[in-house]
Amino acid sequence: MAEDGPQKQQLDMPLVLDKDLTQQMRLRVESLKQRGEKRQDGEKLLRPAESVYRLDFIQQQKLQFERWNVVLDKPGKVTITGTSQNWTPDLTNLMTRQLLDPAAIFWRKEDSEAMDWNEADALEFGERLSDLAKIRKVMYFLITFGEGVEPANLKASVVFNQL
Repeated sequence: MAEDGPQKQQLDMPLVLDKDLTQQMRLRVESLKQRGEKRQDGEKLLRPAESVYRLDFIQQQKLQFERWNVVLDKPGKVTITGTSQNWTPDLTNLMTRQLLDPAAIFWRKEDSEAMDWNEADALEFGERLSDLAKIRKVMYFLITFGEGVEPANLKASVVFNQL
């Protein structure tokens, strides 16, 4: 029997906590505090409830966004903001203008196993990832944890169709 066409292969690419980069950005905040200095004009300093994640594109071409796969193992909220920053080994400071809009917001309510999200913004953001994958090998994200959630409670990935 003939099939209805080629089956699209899906790639499930995880967002991985970048512990080293998160720590370096926290050290920047501490260093400024210790020296009594202020941030640079427009610089985005990492807050305690924020961590840096990365997505390594195992394939860069011919990807079509399919869906976010975000799971919180307890009630709470996460905001995933993409960055246009291409960090270099010298850890060029993250500037607020390098944060991409829209952000994807996911939450799980008390007494619910289901995840909710700001669907239109999350889908728009996800679709942009397909384009960004063409020019990047790595994408960085700033994830803000709210309502008692922390990195250990999050499992997140982006699912793409391979065209």
